[in-house]
Amino acid sequence: MRKREAESVRDRVEELIESREHAHRDGEDQPPDTGLDPHERALLRNVLTLRGKNAYDVMVPRADIMAMPIDLTLDQAITFIQHDGHSRYPVYRDNLDDILGMVHIKDVFAAVGRDGPFSLQAMLRRPLLVVPTVPVLDLLLQMRQARVHLALVVDEYGGIDGLVTIEDLVETITGDIADEHDEIAAPQIIERPDGTIEMDARTPVEDFEEKFGPVLTDEERGADIDTVAGLVTTLAGRVPAKGELVSHPSGLEFRVLEADVRRVRRVRVKRPGMQAQAAE
Repeated sequence: MRKREAESVRDRVEELIESREHAHRDGEDQPPDTGLDPHERALLRNVLTLRGKNAYDVMVPRADIMAMPIDLTLDQAITFIQHDGHSRYPVYRDNLDDILGMVHIKDVFAAVGRDGPFSLQAMLRRPLLVVPTVPVLDLLLQMRQARVHLALVVDEYGGIDGLVTIEDLVETITGDIADEHDEIAAPQIIERPDGTIEMDARTPVEDFEEKFGPVLTDEERGADIDTVAGLVTTLAGRVPAKGELVSHPSGLEFRVLEADVRRVRRVRVKRPGMQAQAAE
């Protein structure tokens, strides 16, 4: 009974969101009032779609995992941390499939000035190991119950497929979360003297279309694209790399200024008819 009620509520919320978006696209003066602004609707839609996502969808892939070898000295460990900037790291013996545990940087820095030999082995904490198919919401609950902020995704043979942090999971709902160590974010939209526009790729599509006019095709609107990052990724068919140029059927061109393995972060937009801009 509760499952049917939950599905009914979910369906009703989706109907409200979609009715508002359809009314906006059709140019109605007074679309149905859901009480939600575009950012809130995007947030709620992200929550509703989490049920279809699993650890594999949100993990940092194996090739991009930053892990410490067990035999690092204190100076080497500090240099490693300063170069990479994370708070927790997997620790391995011979290769990434031989994970011994994870270490928190506060334990490493606490060893500065301490008498006796330095050993990462003595600082190891037990990581949470999960399969790639575990649903995101279940994984979030497991990490909360285990009071851990980092989980390793393992395949059926025990090899490491990827890594997931609490921040990764929360960002699937809220978008990027900046902390005190992140660089101060650039303004969301900047108009350049040459006529191009630079913007945060998290800019909602509705805000983008207020600037450029209707852009999305019917097919793109049906794909539930909420942000400029989502549009660029959909056009490319993958997460494009920094410096890559992605074209839209309308003639708009998106130059990727910042990106990582999981998402586009910042783009430069060139309107049709403008002279090509050099890639950064």
